[in-house]
Amino acid sequence: MPTTQQNAASSVIGQQTPRIDGPLKVTGKAMYASDFPFPGILYAVPVQATIANGRLQKLDTSEAEKMPGVRAIFHRGNIGKIFRSVLGPGQLEGITDERRPPLEDDVIRYYGQYIALAVADTFENARAAADAVRASYNEQKPNVNLDLQPDNKSDVVETTRGPRKRLQSERGDPETAFTSAPVKVDQTYVTPAETHNPIELQGTTAMWDGSMLTIYEESQGIFNLRSVLAQMFGLPKENVRVITKFVGSGFGSKLWPWTHCALAVAAARQLGKPVKLVISRKMMFQSAGHRPRTQQRVRLGATGEGKLVSLMHEYVNDRAMLDGYRESCGEATPYHYSVPNLRVKWGLASRNIGSPTAMRGPGAVPGLFATESAMNELADQLEIDPVQLRVLNEPKIDEGKKIPFSSRHYLECLQLGAEKFGWSKRTSEVGSMKRDGLILGWGVAGCAWIAGRFPAEANVELRNDGSARVASGTQDIGTGTYTILAQLVADKAGVPLNKVEVVLGDTSLPPGPISGGSLVTGSMVPAVFTAADNAITSLLKVATTAPGTGFENRKPDELAFETGRVFVKADGPANGVSFADLLRRANMRLVTGNGKSEGTLDEKKPKVSLHSYGCHFVEVTWQPATARLRVNRVVTVIDAGRIINPLAGRNQIEGAIVMGIGMALLEHTIYDPQNGAPINSNLADYLMAVNADVPQFDVHFLDYPDTDVNPLGARGIGEIGLAGVAAAITAATYHATGVRVRELPIRIEDLLPSSILA
Repeated sequence: MPTTQQNAASSVIGQQTPRIDGPLKVTGKAMYASDFPFPGILYAVPVQATIANGRLQKLDTSEAEKMPGVRAIFHRGNIGKIFRSVLGPGQLEGITDERRPPLEDDVIRYYGQYIALAVADTFENARAAADAVRASYNEQKPNVNLDLQPDNKSDVVETTRGPRKRLQSERGDPETAFTSAPVKVDQTYVTPAETHNPIELQGTTAMWDGSMLTIYEESQGIFNLRSVLAQMFGLPKENVRVITKFVGSGFGSKLWPWTHCALAVAAARQLGKPVKLVISRKMMFQSAGHRPRTQQRVRLGATGEGKLVSLMHEYVNDRAMLDGYRESCGEATPYHYSVPNLRVKWGLASRNIGSPTAMRGPGAVPGLFATESAMNELADQLEIDPVQLRVLNEPKIDEGKKIPFSSRHYLECLQLGAEKFGWSKRTSEVGSMKRDGLILGWGVAGCAWIAGRFPAEANVELRNDGSARVASGTQDIGTGTYTILAQLVADKAGVPLNKVEVVLGDTSLPPGPISGGSLVTGSMVPAVFTAADNAITSLLKVATTAPGTGFENRKPDELAFETGRVFVKADGPANGVSFADLLRRANMRLVTGNGKSEGTLDEKKPKVSLHSYGCHFVEVTWQPATARLRVNRVVTVIDAGRIINPLAGRNQIEGAIVMGIGMALLEHTIYDPQNGAPINSNLADYLMAVNADVPQFDVHFLDYPDTDVNPLGARGIGEIGLAGVAAAITAATYHATGVRVRELPIRIEDLLPSSILA
């Protein structure tokens, strides 16, 4: 194998590197899915149900069809066949959260469900036509009940089977241990429905060329989307091309295809023209996913010294009537703390809502809000420091899987975080800390997130102008994948960063991973490195076989490659030749190499537990006179292996913390109990954290490469920064106000009694 790694001093790995796609975005040159213009393009606007439960009785399209510029009003009778997709043989094929194809029947199961599609020559005409469609219904009262009790039956669900409450993890005898424990916590924690609100709206531009389908989509998983569409329209996968050059954020809402995509494809098929369909912000609240409401009971039993003896975590999330999405709130529970007796169970509660889907940190984020909040309550009950409680219960192995951790430095995160925050100055009494006329509250919580790899492939070219190209069919959803891949190739090939071309977001490229689970970087490292090594191997073969290179009389194993130069090992790189010169001497434009790495998530018997860890220390300020609560300061420490780009990494963590502030204080999708509609379905009424809410950040990364994940030891960091933030904020809020909030978001009504008493 050739020597390819540069010395640490000159490597771009680990350096704060500005985003290479930044200039394209700030100048408007970056092309998003709905930006591409095509001759003769038509515009589509869905018609939505105005009830959440019932049946469509009649659809009157006569007036809409007469309107200027209208090409068609599609409905169940004329849209053409759209098949159901099924999970494919691959790890991530055929996945949709809303399994029912659009317009498959006349049953209405959630408010905003698509019942027709207006297509016209302008967006304005299409919208007017959609508004002119008249529908009548046989309406029933919707079930959007907030009290979540698990369904008695699950036989209507396509993706899940099992009893009322399903067992996720169990060890020991948790009931008996809890009953006999001298100290107990038994509380229920609730997180509300949260709606993804990326800047870029969901949309599709679809076009057919005979039996070939091309779509432009802001997808977080282009190969899965290709698989779904091939099945829905009865095509070979090679007849479907999906293009996603840039994504204006997704947060999970763009992981899997939604029904508007199939509608656009079906309309383009019927009309023989390109069709663009971009849903509205209001539709984003109804038919493009959300984080489901969760209701979690956590029972902790402990000794008087604080050692856990029992942990029981039971959670329920709401789900759509036909779909079985589970918010895996117990993902981190079996391994995060040491406890001999444990049980995690889950259930689903059917509601007349659109299908939930993954949202940044699915499962672990709401789950750790519950378990970390319970740990903080236990610490208060024991009257011991909440950091010390976590230290006391540090596990030696992953007790859920009974295997060692690949790399775990949670205690160091707590130690460094406490030091940087000044935690030793904390006084435990409620309301005892003050500064500048404000009451301070300090809180802490831990965080964890999965690590590992999806299957990935890449291609690397080395060119005779000294540039390099790396290509993979993954996508950059705004997290910096373009830059990370450029850094990897620059490091391997010794090429300046500005001479690395990165090509992503096209199913014509080598298959790449979905942009989910914070796993893209970890997945791409071995694939890109292998591709680069293979390109270098080809280069050394050219050096010893092509005339005029100067190495014709050498054998490949006598040569090495380093810092972009080919050289005889005995002579050193200073006497070598740049790969560009060598290719020119050989009269070759380029050499290329392909790389592939396998996934780890479906391993039957993993040898190590792969996760990242961290903690958040939060300071809130409380003004009783005005009942004003503000997150003032956050110190976060993350143990996520080697950080390839600290600049982008810190940006990811800070953005996640801001989302955590929104989760704790603001975000909440409210459904009307009368008609099932999301009431606050706009950016004026759905409150999110903005610049004025941003606190002081102090983000630190530990540096412990985890080579069980990939050769660089890098793990993903997009989601772990959100986990635990809300629990730290509610702990700080209790410390300041004496009010224990167990249902998010924290409301002013929750805190008013404290304000009045003050």
